[in-house]
Amino acid sequence: MTRVRQIQMCSLYAALIGCIGLAGCAMTGDNQRGFAYQDFPVAKSSATAGEGHSVTFKGTPLALAGPGITQGDSLREVQVAKADLGLVSIAEGKGKVRIISVVPSLDTKVCEQQTHYLSEQNDGLDKSVELITVSVDTPFAQKRFAEEAKIKNVTFLSDYRGGDFGKAYGLLVPGPHILARTVMVVDKDNVVRYLQITPELAQLPDMDAAFKAARSLEKS
Repeated sequence: MTRVRQIQMCSLYAALIGCIGLAGCAMTGDNQRGFAYQDFPVAKSSATAGEGHSVTFKGTPLALAGPGITQGDSLREVQVAKADLGLVSIAEGKGKVRIISVVPSLDTKVCEQQTHYLSEQNDGLDKSVELITVSVDTPFAQKRFAEEAKIKNVTFLSDYRGGDFGKAYGLLVPGPHILARTVMVVDKDNVVRYLQITPELAQLPDMDAAFKAARSLEKS
């Protein structure tokens, strides 16, 4: 990467974090009154994962890296880090429906809201469906976020070690080294039955559609 390109990517990453905003700004007081949901746009379509495709930030295209995954594919064996820094395969958990929510960084308002929505607005799905959040944040940062947000029904997994999850699923944005915003629903046989990658990083995925897909799998 040329020096000019490096400077451009650093500037873009700074703009991304600055424009999406720090997570703490979206909280109300000590959070005892509940999370303050904001009116962020919800994506109505999906981008395509993998090399040769891209997502955007405020219209600027950001290339994706790795082989893409599509609806109907099986989960791929790749390790992510747990809160105790131990490694676990993202495909572990066969036999249970899972919603995997992928966010660029928990230190942004949109990512924070996506994670709160997964935890708080699932209408009881968390009693039978495993809720997972994957980001490049360190396990320490994820643990601190969960404690401050009082989120106990979501499993946080980290791709901080090298972006192996992002690379394996075609969701890595290599320039700023973040993950494309995604939600996928996986059935009991480890098959991806619902997949949405937001075309624009500042958009939320349609979490209600993901909940509906998970609920239908639970009933089948």
